Amino acid sequence: MEELINSAREISTKKLVILFRLEPGCLGPDGVNHIDTFCHVAEQALVNLNSDVCHWFLAPRFDKNLIEIQYSLAGKVLSRDKAVKFIESFSQNLDEIEERFEDKLTQLINQYIARKR
Repeated sequence: MEELINSAREISTKKLVILFRLEPGCLGPDGVNHIDTFCHVAEQALVNLNSDVCHWFLAPRFDKNLIEIQYSLAGKVLSRDKAVKFIESFSQNLDEIEERFEDKLTQLINQYIARKR
């Protein structure tokens, strides 16, 4: 997690950092064995997704008490409302950005599962 925080600090303060915690079960019954690798590979595939306003980080969600999606800017955690306002300052919509992300993530999960068979 410390590595993730340090990487996030390196991102420009002009971009929203979005941390998405992914449940291992989304990769199938043995997902716990693949989730770390998948998160790393998927992050690389998401580098250009809305890269003008945000940067995506993926992490395994082993603790269900942790929220699924977390927003931060310049190292400070933001509420969803503040994240929405930040994205709107670029004339963009956070719901649409997240919908594109979820579509891409679903595609990446399906590709990953197909390859490990």
